[in-house]
Amino acid sequence: MAHFVILGCGRVGVALARTLEDAGHSVAVVDRDRHRFEALGEDFSGTTVAGVGFDQDILCRAGIEQAVGMAAVSADDSTNVIAARVAREHYGVRHAVARIYDPERATVYQRLGVSTVAAVQWTTDRILSRLLPAGTGRSEHRDASGELLIGELTCAASWYGRSVGELEEVTEARVAYLTRFGEGVVPSAETLLQEGDVVHLVHPVDRRDEVEALVAGAPEKEES
Repeated sequence: MAHFVILGCGRVGVALARTLEDAGHSVAVVDRDRHRFEALGEDFSGTTVAGVGFDQDILCRAGIEQAVGMAAVSADDSTNVIAARVAREHYGVRHAVARIYDPERATVYQRLGVSTVAAVQWTTDRILSRLLPAGTGRSEHRDASGELLIGELTCAASWYGRSVGELEEVTEARVAYLTRFGEGVVPSAETLLQEGDVVHLVHPVDRRDEVEALVAGAPEKEES
């Protein structure tokens, strides 16, 4: 069971908190207005903390030191970015995502190393694919036959510096494109994967779990 911190108890925050809890994870929700926690429902068993989302005392009460992921989805762009940066840079939370209403600002923040999702592009699956550990994303598109899908995945750190061609060889899937610094990139086989890349892989639907496991794992070392 992993622990996640959600900043913002609006519609998005509630959906994320309930989805993560239903998946068996522990969740802490932070919001300035304690009355908003009522939207989580009486059966929500996670932690609620009233306060400013980038305050370190508040974050510690929410369990940020044990968190594997944080989603900052309050109504304020600046608060979301600051909170995500504090979580990532001060507490070492690798999977910290900030929702940004202004898509132009989202691109700028993405270039500064803050994983962002513009509000106009938001779906629960898209946030979860950035928030959860490598290979566990479920944001996907299927072809008309339903037999092929394009899965949106983040690679394990062990893939950084490895080529797209090697990833395709190991997974037996085709990389359609990458999302890098908030922009779509059509890679060549020689393109090297780097931290923050979101990989969009095309493969048969029945190989989804296998491909996700390969992306989340370490590539096999070349024999000397």
